[in-house]
Amino acid sequence: MADFTDSPKSDIPQGTLDLLILKVTALGPIHGYAIAQRLQQISRDVLQVQQGSLYPALHRLENKGYLTAEWKESETGREAKFYRLTAKGQTQLEAEAANWARLTKAVGLVLKLSEGGVS
Repeated sequence: MADFTDSPKSDIPQGTLDLLILKVTALGPIHGYAIAQRLQQISRDVLQVQQGSLYPALHRLENKGYLTAEWKESETGREAKFYRLTAKGQTQLEAEAANWARLTKAVGLVLKLSEGGVS
């Protein structure tokens, strides 16, 4: 993982990319390149997803039935595979988001402890 003090950009922690993809596709059909752009934009350029990570994750999520895909013309006029969240994917998104919230709360408690105590 990148050091936030040295660089304005950060690697996405392992296992988090799937959650982020599911969240972005929950907003509506979107192609892979646009997913990467949206994550970068929403995170204010902190998160940048490389194609070598993004497309294998999209295929994995599609194979698990969390996403469905359809070839359509993109805004540039080229054919692109548009991904959409399935009902199974929505259930997975909710589970992963709840798990992420528990995890970040737990990490926050540990960080507070190192600063002098938990309230």
